[in-house]
Amino acid sequence: MRRALATVGRLLRALTAFAVLAAFTAGVPWLLTASAGWPLSWLGWPHLAQIPGPAEVSGAVTSPWSNQMILALLATIGWLLWAVFVRHLIVEVLEASTDAAAARRGQPRPPVSGRGPIRWVAAVLVGAIVGAVLFDAARAATGAGTPTAAAAADAAARRPAAAVAPVAAPVADAPVAHTGPRPAITVHADAAMARPVHAANGHHHDREVPAWARDAPGGVHRVKAGDNLWDIAKDELGDPHRWREIYTLNRGHQQANGYALTDPDEIHIGWTLALPARHTVPTPPGSAGKTPPPAEANGSGKHVTEPVSGGAAPHTSPAPVASTPSAPPATAPPASASPSASASPSTGVSAAETAEHDSSPNTEDDRAGISLPSQGWVSGGLAALIAAIASLLRLQRRRRARLTFPISARLAPQPAPVPEALAVADAAGARHLPAENEDPHRPASPVVAAPIGTNQAGTEVSLFDLPGPALALTGTGADAAARALLASVLATGTTDILERRPVVVATTEILARLLPEGVPLRGLDPDATSYDGERLIVLDDTAAAVTHAEEEMIVRRRLLDTFDTDSITALNARTDHAEAQPPYVLLIQAVPRHAARLLAVGAHRDALDLYPVILGSLDGALTADIAADGTTDGVGVRRLSTLTAADLAAVLGMLTDAAARPEIGYDIDLDPAPSDTTAAADEAAGDADEPVPVQPAHVPPLVRLRVLGPLLVETVAGPVATGIRRGSYLVLASLAVHPSGRTLDQLAADLHPDTDLRTAGNRIRTDISTIRRVLRPATGATEAMFVNHDAATSRYRLDPDLIGVDLWQMLTTIKAANTATDDTTALALLRQAAELYGGDFADGHDQTWITDHATTYRHQILSVHARIAEILEAEHPDQAVTALERALDLDPVNEELYQRIMRIHGRAGRPDAVRRTLRRLEERLADLGDTEPSEATRRVADRQLRPTTTGSRR
Repeated sequence: MRRALATVGRLLRALTAFAVLAAFTAGVPWLLTASAGWPLSWLGWPHLAQIPGPAEVSGAVTSPWSNQMILALLATIGWLLWAVFVRHLIVEVLEASTDAAAARRGQPRPPVSGRGPIRWVAAVLVGAIVGAVLFDAARAATGAGTPTAAAAADAAARRPAAAVAPVAAPVADAPVAHTGPRPAITVHADAAMARPVHAANGHHHDREVPAWARDAPGGVHRVKAGDNLWDIAKDELGDPHRWREIYTLNRGHQQANGYALTDPDEIHIGWTLALPARHTVPTPPGSAGKTPPPAEANGSGKHVTEPVSGGAAPHTSPAPVASTPSAPPATAPPASASPSASASPSTGVSAAETAEHDSSPNTEDDRAGISLPSQGWVSGGLAALIAAIASLLRLQRRRRARLTFPISARLAPQPAPVPEALAVADAAGARHLPAENEDPHRPASPVVAAPIGTNQAGTEVSLFDLPGPALALTGTGADAAARALLASVLATGTTDILERRPVVVATTEILARLLPEGVPLRGLDPDATSYDGERLIVLDDTAAAVTHAEEEMIVRRRLLDTFDTDSITALNARTDHAEAQPPYVLLIQAVPRHAARLLAVGAHRDALDLYPVILGSLDGALTADIAADGTTDGVGVRRLSTLTAADLAAVLGMLTDAAARPEIGYDIDLDPAPSDTTAAADEAAGDADEPVPVQPAHVPPLVRLRVLGPLLVETVAGPVATGIRRGSYLVLASLAVHPSGRTLDQLAADLHPDTDLRTAGNRIRTDISTIRRVLRPATGATEAMFVNHDAATSRYRLDPDLIGVDLWQMLTTIKAANTATDDTTALALLRQAAELYGGDFADGHDQTWITDHATTYRHQILSVHARIAEILEAEHPDQAVTALERALDLDPVNEELYQRIMRIHGRAGRPDAVRRTLRRLEERLADLGDTEPSEATRRVADRQLRPTTTGSRR
């Protein structure tokens, strides 16, 4: 429906543009001819065939002018403007044709600059017509035809990797460095670490097992001398290639000795490791028992060769000095246990073997969903809901962010608002959100309401579309599916209008069963401050919940009778009633004596938007017998989303934080600003992690990389418009925000999170080879690497001597402004930093890591504009307002910017401007889940509007 409306809108715009264009091209000449005739009579040239001489021209110009001569002069000007417009029209048609041809070849062209007002009119009209004519044709051509190899590759790049997929078989005669991560090392342990070593399977609730590991699907393992992740996976799970799952499940969790697993190569004796579920997909034939190949090492061990693709010559460097077991590289991957991360085309694995590796039994399900580190699985629809909530939380952070001085100049992104366990769902869900007409300053709304899983075709299934009076969940996966269902229903409509936000009624017994031990059994609005009201109503027992549902049924039926309407959906579409009625979901445990009452409520399911969901078997209800992994049959759903107790608690916490509430806020005049020492400490901590390379401004680099705004590579000759892959741009962007370098695994996690490590690694190597192959002839530096590879740390990094990055230059300029000794110097540096900011980081790409980095750099440039306004305010208040308005164009949700603008207008005696600024903020915040300005912001506005005595300070 939305696509059809968009198509109709484009067609109407095209018809309007065509009518205006016809009026300009044909109507203007007709009007000029009809009103003035021959336009040059004012020059003494009365007819086309009668060419005047100098005397006639002089006499005509110097003689008294008649009305007809003035009209002819105006007609002449009109003809000239019409000719200029036609010329610009032809140019814009040629530009549009060239852009379309370049887009078909995958060659981006730089935007046209320097358009005048007449050419802008021509550009808008041509763009509206060409866009409407070509948009649907291009979409049909790419969507209806036979898939090409590139399309198939794109589809594969979006396929989520199976969490338990085995690694492809290595070459039998490959040289062996070692068989897995190195054995556990001995550390100085306290008494707790001296407990007896044992391995335990199943769920644990004793004090020796950390709380985070007690619900491990496969039990736990206590690390003993000689253990490594490879052997643990082989002994406990039956497949050594599943060491990655153990690493993912335990990464970052603090152990008894105060350390945490951050490097697969280093585990400590006495650690407790949670194990994943023991069932897995079959190992490809011939792979069992084989040793993985070494990473980037030749048979002699004297040199390390950087594997490259695309025919580029390998880069060799001396072999690194072996590190001691107690001090491994902080981010180096396990050399031999990760053949997929370091295998090159020269490893001897054929394309057929790679295809066999990729086609596991879980591949079809994982294409429509995402496997979580906790062994849960969520459909794309639920992942999109999680991503929408995360997007709303990011916007709310931007709204509350304070502008600090000195200005932070760090590369590290702000922490993501999503718990680590749900980060993969956030990253994948962002790609399921609608992108058409997307506003980066407004959270997107997922298309499917209350998605609970996928059907046989991989299509999202909504709880509200299931047949039958009620849904009964049974089987070993019933609790996990109920958790996901509860999260999906409550997350629905969070970023949308109020009547689309369902209400859930549950019991304390159900919540205690679904949530982790110790989590309060309460709703999302325990303090009753949310504008939405309570959307998770928790009652004492099943009888009270059923009674509540019956009362809701009666109220809704009376409403329909009062307004003579057949359904709640039709009622909500009207505007003559007091209150919208949201979908109502009842989540309770199966109690046979309430069965008749439940089925009576469910009988009005479609008309009254009442949806009973029962944990347990209930005669007369649609029953889904759910396996541990969420698969089920017989209810129109192939696989239901599943969540662990901790994941559900994380989702409910995000929903609580995202709810719009009255906020105290902060007052820039009364509340103290963040201390300079705190800002300096944060900046120092960021610089210690990722130092920003200092690049001299007076020496132009061989290559200029622009990451602020659309990604662009330039040389002295201009932009490099052809030859660079989309993936190559993303590799450059990732390396630009990590000047110290990234390993292949880290790049793969950023750029190809849904692809297995082996395939992702090969793509990244190809992207890096493409960068070198394109830049060498473009710059004349035939032997330059541009992207260096450090064999000692296995990191790729940009060569700062050859590549200049606008982000690095902006941060360096901000640091200089922070330390400037006078305002004049600081103002010049701040303006230079503002000019370097060409837009959001990697604009046009929507990966979550890009979003978090973009938020950091956007906030830095807001502080730059705010500091410019502070310096200019005393003598040039209008220029100060202009600087703050530019900041609002970049981030229209930050409240402090509005406070600063209102304060300047108030001091200048402009009350109407103060009111307009406040209304503008109210309208923008309404898009953030119906949020309102904080009390502090309203106090700032009131102070500027309050009459004051002469000379008083506002």
